[in-house]
Amino acid sequence: MTVTLPAGATLPGVTHHLADVNGTRLHYVSAGTGGSPVLLVHGWPETWWAFRKLIPLLARTHRVLALDLRGFGDSGNADTEYGEAVSAEDLRHLVGHIGAGPVHLVCQDISGGTAFRFAATHPEDVISFTGIETALAGYGFEALADVNNRGSWHVGFLGAPGIPGMLLPGHERELLADWAFPLMNGTEGSLREEDVDEFVRTYARPNAWRGTEGLYRGIFSDGGATRALAESHPIAVPVLTVEAAGHGRITEKTFRQVAAGEVTAVHLEGVGHLIAQEAPEALAAALLEFTGRIDAKKA
Repeated sequence: MTVTLPAGATLPGVTHHLADVNGTRLHYVSAGTGGSPVLLVHGWPETWWAFRKLIPLLARTHRVLALDLRGFGDSGNADTEYGEAVSAEDLRHLVGHIGAGPVHLVCQDISGGTAFRFAATHPEDVISFTGIETALAGYGFEALADVNNRGSWHVGFLGAPGIPGMLLPGHERELLADWAFPLMNGTEGSLREEDVDEFVRTYARPNAWRGTEGLYRGIFSDGGATRALAESHPIAVPVLTVEAAGHGRITEKTFRQVAAGEVTAVHLEGVGHLIAQEAPEALAAALLEFTGRIDAKKA
């Protein structure tokens, strides 16, 4: 693994790395040296920086890894393949490249489909699965694009091939700082101006919308593939779902349908969509209880 200097924001005790895997270059950070490994996978409009408050809490007892998905953050965004399937393979290759062994897999928001594919197709690489404020194509995610029924315009817009990359460059701060974060954030003070600056920095890179387009496009081009995979390869490891009060508990409902075994559900009141940024202590407590219980059984 290649150690690199941070291109933007960083944290004490965090090391930055670059890994050339699966036809792309992934940027990831690591912290902690002991305990079972935890892999954190961000959502939208985020990067690894979404876990800035969570990483130190988990790193006390775990080896923690957080990446920028292909097309996001400081990872590669060349003219190549994007979407859930290739991003899931990126996770597999990254875990192998790092040599961390099987990981506690934690995903949120739009990365749920990517993480599900990884866990379903490579169960030997996953100890447990945690989904935070997420859903899957074929299990209700499409409904979040229905603007006539409390859905949001951005879901369909971001999944329209080529449209975000054509219309959003030059308007990154307006979209993120003036619309997305105020809409999603339910906790005053959880995002500082410098945090917004860090997210805007990466979304303002050339070709920065390719990763976003690929993942959102998958919601509408899935064609039943996710449901078929869930039926043939349900998640074999213990599952934790964490969500706030909104969206009708779609995370829990979704993953109870695609898990073969134990599902634990946690609901946090008074918190918005950006749980890792808004309620890191509560999220860390849920994760540490869940992973600790699993690790104790494996010991």
